[in-house]
Amino acid sequence: MAPVEFTASLAFRIIRMKPHFTYLISFMLLGLLVACQPKPKDGRTDTFNTGSVYITADESFRPIIQEEIDVFEGLTPAATINPIYTTEVEAISLLLKDSVRLAIATRTFTPQELQSFESRKFQPRAIKVAVDGLALIVNRSNPDTLISVRDIRRILTGDVQNWKDIYPSSKLDDICLVFDNKNSSTVRYAMDSICGGKPLDNKKVYALDNNLEVIDFVAKTPEAIGVVGVNWLTNRSDSTRLSFRDEIRVMSVSAENQARPDNSYKPYQAYLYYDDYPLARPIYILLNDPRNGLSWGFSNFMQSDRGQRIILKAGLLPEILRGYISVRVNDQ
Repeated sequence: MAPVEFTASLAFRIIRMKPHFTYLISFMLLGLLVACQPKPKDGRTDTFNTGSVYITADESFRPIIQEEIDVFEGLTPAATINPIYTTEVEAISLLLKDSVRLAIATRTFTPQELQSFESRKFQPRAIKVAVDGLALIVNRSNPDTLISVRDIRRILTGDVQNWKDIYPSSKLDDICLVFDNKNSSTVRYAMDSICGGKPLDNKKVYALDNNLEVIDFVAKTPEAIGVVGVNWLTNRSDSTRLSFRDEIRVMSVSAENQARPDNSYKPYQAYLYYDDYPLARPIYILLNDPRNGLSWGFSNFMQSDRGQRIILKAGLLPEILRGYISVRVNDQ
């Protein structure tokens, strides 16, 4: 007898039985049907809101991504998100290798990366969820906190190496500029968006291991300028989100050649919204998941009102305030 015929015949017999036998056999039949369901070919068992998955994220977004995970897991007890905080280069590399299905980065897929998906019969997704301000920080003892993008470029390319070259009255000597990691999104932003593709050519430009090391180094080094994501600096006890960590000072940046108080801005959310702060960068969720699994569930949470409020609290600009847009990569 075929499986469908067997099931129909058994169901008819159950109807004719006494109620307590009907309940018992009904549960047995339900268990049989569940057990006979085909298992996923890829071995995955996660669903939209259950199971366990690994994701990758640029380390510069660790504070905000970890808070998103903590709240999501609190609301979805059957789900576990295992984050791998690393460089942007490594985060996207793991995604392309199918080691993870979701990555948090500051760029979308390149045309070359998209070609690697052609044989998989699945088009990846890039979803913009926020705008981040890349902050420049200096030591508390440094009185010079106004700087232009032009002067930042001159420092990065080696045209300027001394504080007096920008601020003639400065008592400091050589500028020491520090990044979180040589493969991080901040270094890529500096090369692509500030230097126009030119390499960083300065003996006083250093890369440490993470954002906390950058903050600690600047707090101890009067000559230093640090480059960090603004979510590492937000004073969470300030509901106005207009103050930063006490151990450093955040510079005001101008898009004009000459930085003045009236044309320079700090990475506050309002200035990100109106495009006044020149060192702004997008944050994307990159998805490589043909199934409607847990990576999609976490992505959906970050796009939700609750997830976007977490971004707002962290001092970044949630995309929902700009009118949330989710696009397929090949439509951009």
